[in-house]
Amino acid sequence: MSGLRKLLLLAILALAACGTATREERTLFDRLGGTSGIERIVAGLLWEIAEDPLVLPLFANTDIERFRTKLAEQLCEIADGPCRYSGDSMAETHRHLAITPAQFNSLVDDLIRAMEREGVTVGAQNALLQRLARMYPDIVAG
Repeated sequence: MSGLRKLLLLAILALAACGTATREERTLFDRLGGTSGIERIVAGLLWEIAEDPLVLPLFANTDIERFRTKLAEQLCEIADGPCRYSGDSMAETHRHLAITPAQFNSLVDDLIRAMEREGVTVGAQNALLQRLARMYPDIVAG
């Protein structure tokens, strides 16, 4: 292989590696818009909940500001951001609410609408929802 061909091949490999590293370095946290993006998603979700007759009753005795703060922390941590969730466990938080699968699904729809309004890509939405879905057994009444 000639020196020029080797140099060209190395340049192509270096460019390919740079492109791959850039994609891998972009965490879900970044794809959600970082801290401010997550805060906007949570704010949008609160508006959605306020208009959702199936889900709204679940929040009748909720400290909304605490909920806003803890949910933002939780989403940040789940998305590989710099935050650490400091709230109660999902099982403890939801054990007296008797949440139905329909209510859970409606809340997921609310979250999707909030993310769509923020321009979150479908891929990032799906990645977040996949991580949140692991909590289903701790949230929905058995």
